[in-house]
Amino acid sequence: MRVLVSCANGSGTSLMMKKSVEKGLKDLGFEITKIHHCSIAEGKSSAAQYDVVFTPMNFLNMFDNAKEKGITVIGIKNVMSAKEVQEKVKETDLGERFL
Repeated sequence: MRVLVSCANGSGTSLMMKKSVEKGLKDLGFEITKIHHCSIAEGKSSAAQYDVVFTPMNFLNMFDNAKEKGITVIGIKNVMSAKEVQEKVKETDLGERFL
């Protein structure tokens, strides 16, 4: 599964969230073939190359175009929480598609 993690500037928050996403997905049994963290600007333009996008809740609407193209976009409140990542993933069809 190809994973994109995107936040405002693509440095601090997205790096922390990337670690939470990696742990959460691996603990659920997902195989991550590619994971990348970046800024919102880069994320918006490259989201179509990924299977799922994780972003803080306040940036969720920035990925409406990706959603329209069938990309799963997941908003996260606590970027440090692998548990929240797992809960949100379970609400999607990612398990059916990638497990």
